[in-house]
Amino acid sequence: MMPERLPSMPEPIEDPPVVGQLVPPAHPVLAERPVPTERMEEVLRSGQAQSPFLLVDLDIVRDRFERLVRALPETTIHYAVKANPAPEVLSLLNDLGSSFDVASPGEIARCLSVGVDPARLSYGSTIKKERDIAWAHDRGVRLFAVDSDAELRKIADSAPGSTVFCRIASDGAGADWPLSRKFGCEPELALELLLAAHHQHLGVGLSFHVGSQQRDPEAWDRALATVADVYAVLRANDIEPAVVNLGGGFPASYLERVPDISAYGEAVSGSLHRRFGDRLPDRVIIEPGRYLVADAGVIQTEVVLVSRKARGADTRWVYLDVGLFGGLAEVIDEAIRYRIRTPHDGGPVGPVVLAGPSCDSADVLYERAGYRLPLALRDGDRIELLSTGAYTSTYSSVWFNGFPPLETRYLPAR
Repeated sequence: MMPERLPSMPEPIEDPPVVGQLVPPAHPVLAERPVPTERMEEVLRSGQAQSPFLLVDLDIVRDRFERLVRALPETTIHYAVKANPAPEVLSLLNDLGSSFDVASPGEIARCLSVGVDPARLSYGSTIKKERDIAWAHDRGVRLFAVDSDAELRKIADSAPGSTVFCRIASDGAGADWPLSRKFGCEPELALELLLAAHHQHLGVGLSFHVGSQQRDPEAWDRALATVADVYAVLRANDIEPAVVNLGGGFPASYLERVPDISAYGEAVSGSLHRRFGDRLPDRVIIEPGRYLVADAGVIQTEVVLVSRKARGADTRWVYLDVGLFGGLAEVIDEAIRYRIRTPHDGGPVGPVVLAGPSCDSADVLYERAGYRLPLALRDGDRIELLSTGAYTSTYSSVWFNGFPPLETRYLPAR
């Protein structure tokens, strides 16, 4: 029997306004503020590559993976392929022993092409065509996400003998990029689905996602309280769930400071033991994407134009050769705010609106976030957008306004 009232989620944490040039709010536990590595600097300074381009140092990806393993040793890492599906990234993580969260046959095929064992793939989308489920099952995928009875029916029919984990809805409080509404179901429905799955001879499990770029380490505990309630009812019905999937959400180093990954490890591990006691689930999954690859990447972009909309206006418009349609889709509603480096840092600054190069009025990056850039900034200056290794190259449009997709370069792990 489900509890009458499930724990409520707290209000989102509000940040103070951004003040000055790249000055983030303080946080009691600060993560490392990564900058381009020495070998990245050599490429950036050379000026030989045509702007814009994304440069990724795989040494940083490897370092992040190893840190996450140390922070959460009780979990299995399933890298969220959508964050950056480059073969170079997938090959490295496969060699390090990672499993993978995939969302389409295309992502499955990419993983298989670099030698990933299909048993280490989790088909984590709750929205799948039945023929795609069958295709994945035929290739050895046995772990699938659901959040509706229609999706459960597809898996029961086309992926017999598999394990399904039902995603419980979360409001994403504390996250810069919430993943609410479209995904997940209420816990009462999740219980119904998992009981039905068990009767159809499928393995069962539970999942949730606290939102991408989650800056509150306690967010997992709020969701786990609900998951543990459903889990307990399943056990009371002699059903032992095969997996609990804690989702992603571990943050990168953008404009606002975030806690170090060790703080997340302590919070999540503590929550698991608090909610499940000494009898932890047999398999606990996490799905990091952004944390592993974002800080490994830098986009170098060129200033196309600096202008003012009125004589004597304080605010300048700075147009870059990369924009919303060139890979910066996560700046929609100014949700993800990248750190910016210019060749004139240290000099006088003033307020700016940052925009992309396309002939679309929606292609404005930051207007309300309070960015202030050097007054010396001029057309032709090359500047860097830091921590852009995730959700950029794959968001890049195909020839919108004739601009080519974002070029990418990868420095191999040593």
